[in-house]
Amino acid sequence: MGKEIAAMAKEQGHSIVLTIDVDNQDEFTAENLQKADVAIDFTAPAVAAENIIKCLKSGTPIVSGTTGWLDQWTEIEALCTETSGSLFYASNFSIGVNIMFALNRKLASMMKAFPDYEVKMKEIHHTQKLDAPSGTAITLANQIINEIPQKDDWHLADEQNKGNESLSIEALREGDVFGYHRVTYGSNIDSITIEHNAKSRKGFVSGALMAASYIIGKKGIHTMEDMLNF
Repeated sequence: MGKEIAAMAKEQGHSIVLTIDVDNQDEFTAENLQKADVAIDFTAPAVAAENIIKCLKSGTPIVSGTTGWLDQWTEIEALCTETSGSLFYASNFSIGVNIMFALNRKLASMMKAFPDYEVKMKEIHHTQKLDAPSGTAITLANQIINEIPQKDDWHLADEQNKGNESLSIEALREGDVFGYHRVTYGSNIDSITIEHNAKSRKGFVSGALMAASYIIGKKGIHTMEDMLNF
């Protein structure tokens, strides 16, 4: 993602003033961060929160697309307020996925009146993706849980001893799949399915660059909902 974001940014006329990876951590300083209008983080769950903290403390707006670190959300939210910082977070920057988020909320709000339909989810990603289920799947699941009173939690499909109150998510890691997400409501009579299948990373890349342009000059925490105004 980082390489593709840098390539598209240059195509759009932006300048990359700093690139940080495992080999040049000594350059990851407040002084260097302040040379940039905005930072974009697509790293790993173990370091994402620390990266965001460094950017907020340096006064550099940051766009984060890394998932799997939200157990530290409260700390990040408090720091963003304390520093009058700027953070744009999304579990998925694809415009298509965010359309699916909007559809998912609407469908869940309708389906709560029809308890005979059992809802379940499936997501597939490439074998290099470290977290499971994906951040996108968790977002979809939480939207459903917020709307459907019969569901109060989610679990991975291979976990045992989970009752009907828990939403099942099947998470697979296969080949070079860019991202596939499916929500299905099934009954003995029929089934209803919505799904999104990413054909490349370009949708995520263009969305992240849109977010980077959007967050400059703004304060607080922003999301794709804010930017797209759904």
